[in-house]
Amino acid sequence: MEEIQKLLEGNREWVEKIKAEHPDFFSQLSQGQSPKFLWIGCSDSRVPATEITNQLPGSIFVHRNIANLVLNSDFNLLSVLYYSLYVLNIRDIIVVGHHHCGGVTAALNPKNLGFMEGWIGHIRNISRIHAAELLKLPTEEDRIDRLCEINVQEQVKNLESVYFVGELVDAGEEIRLHGWLYDVRDGLIRELTRKTLSPSKQ
Repeated sequence: MEEIQKLLEGNREWVEKIKAEHPDFFSQLSQGQSPKFLWIGCSDSRVPATEITNQLPGSIFVHRNIANLVLNSDFNLLSVLYYSLYVLNIRDIIVVGHHHCGGVTAALNPKNLGFMEGWIGHIRNISRIHAAELLKLPTEEDRIDRLCEINVQEQVKNLESVYFVGELVDAGEEIRLHGWLYDVRDGLIRELTRKTLSPSKQ
C-alpha cells in the first residue's frame, strides 16, 4: 500500500471508531463550530492540538506555524486571531511551544537558512536579547530548551500589542492569554504564563 493511501485508510478507520463511540458526532459537527480556545502552535508534526489535549474535533480553533510565532506582519495569523475573537467569540488564546523545536534550534545556529531566514530571524532577535542568560547555561540542549520557553513568553506578549485585541478589551471584553510548553520527551504540557486582559487592567 502506498504511504498516501494509508492516510485515506486511516481516515475510514477513524470515522468508524468515532461513530462507535459518539453516534451523533458528525451530524452535530456539521451544524457548525463553537470552539472555546484558540491554539497558536508550532507546525511540528509531533504537536497536534486535539490529540495531546484529548479533545475531539470542534473544540479547539488552531493556527500553526514554525516556532509558534505571533507577528504583527503575519496576515494569516492576524486573520485567524480576528476571526476567533470577533466571529467565534473565543476568549482564551493559548500559545503553545515545545521542547526540541526545530525553528528555535535553527535560531541558535549561525548558518544562513536562505528563504526561511526572514522568519527564523525573529527568534534570533529574541535569542540576542536574552543572550546573557542563555550563555550561562551549561549545554546546547539547555539553551534550546530555555529559548523555547522564552519564545512562548515573548509571543504571548506580542498578542497584547495587536490593536484589535486592545479594541475588544476597551469595549469591555475580558481576554485570557496562556503560554504553554509541550515536552515531546514525556508528552506533558506545562503552563509557563497566564495573563488576563480586562478593562480594569488596561
